Amino acid sequence: MIQKILEISFKKDGQHRPLYQQLESEIIQLICRGILKPGQALPSSRELAQSLQLNRKTVVAAYEELGAQGWVETKDRSGVYVSSHLPDTSALTINENTKKLMHSPLPSYPLLLKRPSTGTSLTGPNSDTNGLVTPPPIYIIDDGFPDPRIAPIEELVREYRRFGKGRFTNQLLMYGPEQGSYRLRVELATFLNRTRGMQVTEKEILITKGTQMAIYLTTQLLIRPGDTVFVPEPGYKDANLTFKLAGADLAFIPVDKDGMDVDMIEQLCKQKVPKIIYIIPHHHRPTTVTLSAERRMRLMNLAHQYGFALLEDDYDFDYHFSSNPLLPLASLDTSGHIIYVGSFCKSIAPGIRIGFMVAPEVVINEAAAIRKLIDRQGEQLLEEATAELLSTGDISRHIKRSYKVYQARLENTCRLLEEQLGEYLTFERPNGGLAIWATYRKDIRAAAVALNAGKLGLKISDGHNYFFQSHIARPHDFIRIGYCSLDETEMAGAIQLWKQALAPYAAKR
Repeated sequence: MIQKILEISFKKDGQHRPLYQQLESEIIQLICRGILKPGQALPSSRELAQSLQLNRKTVVAAYEELGAQGWVETKDRSGVYVSSHLPDTSALTINENTKKLMHSPLPSYPLLLKRPSTGTSLTGPNSDTNGLVTPPPIYIIDDGFPDPRIAPIEELVREYRRFGKGRFTNQLLMYGPEQGSYRLRVELATFLNRTRGMQVTEKEILITKGTQMAIYLTTQLLIRPGDTVFVPEPGYKDANLTFKLAGADLAFIPVDKDGMDVDMIEQLCKQKVPKIIYIIPHHHRPTTVTLSAERRMRLMNLAHQYGFALLEDDYDFDYHFSSNPLLPLASLDTSGHIIYVGSFCKSIAPGIRIGFMVAPEVVINEAAAIRKLIDRQGEQLLEEATAELLSTGDISRHIKRSYKVYQARLENTCRLLEEQLGEYLTFERPNGGLAIWATYRKDIRAAAVALNAGKLGLKISDGHNYFFQSHIARPHDFIRIGYCSLDETEMAGAIQLWKQALAPYAAKR
């Protein structure tokens, strides 16, 4: 009888699917495995409900849904049967040790593998060399993320709900412009012009889901296999992988205290002109340095001379603590050399996927056409709510409040690093951004420290995500320390665990 076969452990905590759907799923699996065969009678709803200790309405709802999908059929005065039109699958090989359908780990069709190799280790801060997972971390020192606990989420939800109940709701739930909400683009143009000295209109803006989408769209517009892209080293690995995915050859430009080495860029341009130079002029990721004014002007002149595109990634412009920030290169661009990308992921929260691309109108239109093929458009309600927060100044006020919070956390973290970890690493206080770039002592390996820390309950970087040229030996191991997402007490606790993870190196001195 099906009652004996259906040894179901129903989850009734309200956090899982409704009971009738759980029952429906189990019956479908029995049919697919050939245990319930075409034409076989099923127990009555009353009988099955009593056997499984369910409300009869639950079983009736499951049978109705199965009937609507064609899995079962009801015969007048006879009962419910497995549909006679289904193929008999009893000959399928089934793992007798499990009641669930077995899924192949490999596809049965040829797969075009396009993902570039990352060159990184599969083990990380929360697994040992044998792949054993350590307990969930107590603290996470991330790569430089904002604290979502102070984000203006209540304001955003308020506006989202308001637009969701307004007279334009139906319109916002239909397809909209692939460039993004018109109102958001207008408000964003005003915001960028006021805060970054730019002179753009809504026609020169494309709304994206974060900066990464904007980088991807740029590669689709500009790069053909074999084209050259200049990238900083160390640099942002996800951008490098995106360029490689498009077929680009990468030329790595060293980064020093003043940013990318423009002398080297000029020499390489004489040999082969790049299609794109990827730059992070403010708080370069990962080193946090700022591209100097002199190098900015030289880079602009080289773009004019050789005709390459500058892809300017300005991912966290809003947080500059030591002095007034230099304006983006895009604010000086009068010749259409720059594609400027950024987002609110660092100023609000990573999960708020509102990014943007700023470029000449013809570039934006082409990028929008490509975006339409992979994502059609953004989420209009979220975009309209974000536009309202820009219009009312809520986002600007949040940035000012978070600026003060993060500045205090930067001072606290620098003090703790000097006092607690000064013998293990060196760093320079960054002028801005959401992270600190530090160098371990020569005998300390970042991967080993991360492994020790993971066992203690601290997740930190293992040093693998900063350098793309894995064949080049590095004289030191580096670590990028995000200081914004932990408050003062949490950071103190995290650094205490970090110090314990470094204890083996203290004994060697």
